[in-house]
Amino acid sequence: MNQPIDTADDDFVDNYTPALLAQASQLISGEFHVIVQANGFTISDWRVLSTLSGGKPISIGELAQISVTKQPTVTRLLDRMEAQGYVKRIPHETDRRITLVCITPRGQKLTSSLIAQARAHEDHVLAPLGKKKADELRATLKLLIHLHRPAN
Repeated sequence: MNQPIDTADDDFVDNYTPALLAQASQLISGEFHVIVQANGFTISDWRVLSTLSGGKPISIGELAQISVTKQPTVTRLLDRMEAQGYVKRIPHETDRRITLVCITPRGQKLTSSLIAQARAHEDHVLAPLGKKKADELRATLKLLIHLHRPAN
């Protein structure tokens, strides 16, 4: 693994955290997107189904936020996926304005192999860091997300 060199001559983006996060995400996600597409999924399909794979119903707005997909796009994807039997919409128990969505057993079966491949890819990506640094990175990213996610 090449070690980054921090010098005063570096360009701004070489040390600008949002740029570094975006580059890392693009590079690492791009590697896995090849696998996603080889399995017949679009990237948007994968983002939605993997977000729902935990089984807990979530609102369409939250799904859009977590899957980093615009809400109108998510709505169109859900229309198609619901027709295919991969997801289902359910009304919120107390707020009629909110529609929840969850993955179906058929959708879960469809994504289980890809989730295993995603975990293997993540292990490969993080292996050079070692467990401690990988855990610290994950914790730091979760904290940044928590601190900057808009309140619902």
